[in-house]
Amino acid sequence: MTDMTERFGAREEGGIVRCDACPVLCRIRPGRSGACSRYANENGSLVRTDPVLLAERTVGEGGEMVPFADGDWDGDPGPHVETFVTGIGAGTTYPDYKPAPFIVSSAYQGVDTVTVVSEGIFSYCGCKVKIDTDRHLGPERASITAEGEPVGHVTTAEYGSQMLSLGGVHHLTGTTKKAGNTTCDMLLRLCGGEAVELAIEGGASVVVQAGRAPVVNGKPEARMRVGCGSATVGIFARQWFGQVDEVIVLDDHITGVLTEHQAGRCLEMPASGIKIEGRKSTPGRYFQVANPGLGWGGTDISDPFSVIRDIDRATAWPGMRVLITSTTGEDAVYCVLGEDFTLHQAEMPARIRQTVERIGENCEPSLCSVLFMAGAGGSLRAGVTENPVLLTRSVRAGETRVTMGGAPVYLWPGGGITVMVDVLRLPKNAFGYVPTPALVAPIEFTLPRRLYAALGGHDDHVQSIESVLAAHGQSARREAWPRANPWPLPASGG
Repeated sequence: MTDMTERFGAREEGGIVRCDACPVLCRIRPGRSGACSRYANENGSLVRTDPVLLAERTVGEGGEMVPFADGDWDGDPGPHVETFVTGIGAGTTYPDYKPAPFIVSSAYQGVDTVTVVSEGIFSYCGCKVKIDTDRHLGPERASITAEGEPVGHVTTAEYGSQMLSLGGVHHLTGTTKKAGNTTCDMLLRLCGGEAVELAIEGGASVVVQAGRAPVVNGKPEARMRVGCGSATVGIFARQWFGQVDEVIVLDDHITGVLTEHQAGRCLEMPASGIKIEGRKSTPGRYFQVANPGLGWGGTDISDPFSVIRDIDRATAWPGMRVLITSTTGEDAVYCVLGEDFTLHQAEMPARIRQTVERIGENCEPSLCSVLFMAGAGGSLRAGVTENPVLLTRSVRAGETRVTMGGAPVYLWPGGGITVMVDVLRLPKNAFGYVPTPALVAPIEFTLPRRLYAALGGHDDHVQSIESVLAAHGQSARREAWPRANPWPLPASGG
C-alpha cells in the first residue's frame, strides 16, 4: 500500500512541490508560494512562509509580570520565562488524517500538560459585529454588501448598539465564486483589524474597524447612548428638577417625557400639558415617535418641535421651561412657552447645559467590536485524537481549554465546538485564508497529559516544550504575552 504522505508535499518534475495544506493542492514551482501565500517551495521543499508564534512572559520576584526582554536568544527559556506555542504559523492538519503540527508537553504546577496546536481551515465561520451608535444603520434582516457582493445581514438592535452578522458558510461557498471570494476577503480584513466599508440595503454606508469608531455615511460617530429616552429621564430627573418644567428625550425606541414618567411623579412635578407623537406604552414612555434615521436620538427627526402634537392650554402655562434632547446629548434645544402657547427657542441656562453635557459625559465612546465565530470540525478534532467525539465531550465538560492564538474564547452551549473570540485579543497577523474560500485561524487545545492519553490522543507525536524551542526557537516569531489575556496554563512560577 502506498504511503499517503508520499502523495503530498513531495517533489515532482522540475522541482515542483504539491502543497497539501488545503483542498486546493497547489503545485508550487521553486521560489514561489501557493495561492494563499502561506506555503512556498524552498529548494524543492514545502515550507511555511510565516514562522510559528511563541508567546512568552517573564515572571519576576513575587510572581510580578515584567516585559519580555528583547535581544539575542540562545533557545534557553530561562528559569522565569514561560512559553506558550500558539497556532499562528503552525500549519494545518489537512487532509485530516494527520496529527496536529505541534503537540506540546509541559509541566505546570506539577501537572503534566499537553497543548495541541494547529491552524484550522474554517469554511463554517463568520464575524459578529457590534457597532455602538445612536444612528439607525438599517432595518433588521437587511442585506449587507461589500464591493457590491452580499456578505451578511443586519440582526437585532441592542442597548445602544447595532449588530451585524457577516460571513458564514452560505456566503463563503453557497453563492457565486466572486461573492465567496469577496466575503472571504472582507472577513480576513476585519479579523486583521483593517477597515471595511459595508453598504446596508435601505440604510447607511458604514466603515467598520475593530476598536475604532464607526463611520456612518462619511461621518465618524462619537458617542454610544447613555440609555433609551426613558432611562435618560430616570437617570437625570433629580438634576432637572427645579431647573426645567418638562424634558423630552427623543429616542428611536423609547422616548421619555419627564412629567409623565414615574420619576417625575415621584418628584411631584406638575403635568406640562405637552402631548407628543407616538404610541404610549406606559406613563412617560412612548414608542414609534418617529421613523428610524440619522437624526435626533436615532430617529429621522431634524426639527425637534415636530414631535409635539399638541399643547393643552388648560394645563400648560406661559413661561414654562422645556428641554428637548437626544439620548447622547449631541442634540439639545431649550425653549420657553410664550403667551401664544408656542414654544420659542431660548438661550440654554448654564445649569441645564451642565446636565446636557453630563449626558454626553456618561456616553461611552462609539466603537466597533469584531468577534470571529467558527465551528471546530473534523479536521481539527482528528488532529487531536483518533476519536474526535471524546475531544468534544472533554471541551464541553471544561476539562480541555480552547484558545485561539492564546486568546480566551467563548464556547457556545449545545453540540459541537463552536467558539467566538474578540479579534483584538489575538496577536497581529493571526488570520489567513485558503482560496476554497475559507479562513485560516489558530486554535489550541490544552489538557492534562493523562486525559490526553485517555482521549486516544496522538501520544507518539507529543514533543516537549524544550524540544520545540530547540527546533524552532531561532526561527520563530516571538512576542510578549498580552497582559489582558489570562495565561492558558497554571503559572509554573507560583
